[in-house]
Amino acid sequence: MLAELRLEREQIEEAILTLERLARGRGRRRGRPPSWLKEATATISGAEGEIDGGAAPSEPKRRGRPPGSKTKHAAAAEG
Repeated sequence: MLAELRLEREQIEEAILTLERLARGRGRRRGRPPSWLKEATATISGAEGEIDGGAAPSEPKRRGRPPGSKTKHAAAAEG
């Protein structure tokens, strides 16, 4: 039982160190955030939205060209 508690204490200390490093940060990092971090921030912001009464978007944000923009561009180039 003591060995299990010591192991758990080590894991908790490692988690605390990791969270402290994340909190300290080094400013904005370049590139895409890791998926686990993106999910964690979405979960946190979703929980805050429930407190404020705001509704979270049901669909993820769509990326890329909006529908119909390609055909408008092609028609403008021909005319």
